[in-house]
Amino acid sequence: MTGYLHQPNINPVLLHLWGPLQIRWYSLLYVGGFVVGRAILRRLAKEDRFLFTPDDVEQFILWLLIGAVVGARIIYCFVYDPENLMKDPLYLFQVYRGGLSFHGGLIGVIVASVIFARKKGIPWWNLADAMALATPTGLAMGRIGNFINGELFGRISYVPWAMIFRDGGPEPRHPSQIYEFLLEGVCLFCLVWYVKGKTRKDGRIAMTFLIGYSLARFIAECFREPDVQVGYLIFGLSMGQILSLIMLAVSSFVGWQMIRRGRTTGVKRNTSR
Repeated sequence: MTGYLHQPNINPVLLHLWGPLQIRWYSLLYVGGFVVGRAILRRLAKEDRFLFTPDDVEQFILWLLIGAVVGARIIYCFVYDPENLMKDPLYLFQVYRGGLSFHGGLIGVIVASVIFARKKGIPWWNLADAMALATPTGLAMGRIGNFINGELFGRISYVPWAMIFRDGGPEPRHPSQIYEFLLEGVCLFCLVWYVKGKTRKDGRIAMTFLIGYSLARFIAECFREPDVQVGYLIFGLSMGQILSLIMLAVSSFVGWQMIRRGRTTGVKRNTSR
């Protein structure tokens, strides 16, 4: 089919090492998201409003990486692909086959950050605000990786900017990875940093991120092809939309309670340890 854009011919494998070992663009960008996030957190640690130190950040990044990968893989396998998991329980550990869920990664990150905050004596909402400021860049890099892989492409469409993906058949589709890059990455980054300049109350930035991501993901899912093994569910919604609605409801309720209680920022803790 002519007259439409074609997915750029970028090899998803950046470097073949030995045998099955290889470095893929997606993996590099995924790790790169944590590297950029680390830099942002270290910068935030120097501000009086945030109650953690640069040394805390060095330890925290490892906690975040483990929490994100474990949570993302568990939720993907149990929610998006339980059939393969039932056939082979070791599928849970075969991350190299692909399959990570952002909502699962978020749960893993929350659990890891709660444990870390308690261990270090850091108010969790204060730490959560910092994570919210650092996360959109990682999301943006991940969506670029999805685009290079040619995965998570959009539904069939004939809009002028529709694209033919190498694994998406002959019909043009929405470049939904780009939509998510713009919504979850660029727009959400601008939103949370704008809110940072408007309030010093703990938790407001984090709740803005959660509500903003829920809306951005729900909108993007309107153009994204659902996972083939899941398809459309109740009311024609995708699994991603259902999880986003749940996330929106919970975060909106918590945010409303937070506004009622008027949570404020604490005092910079002693960092001479």
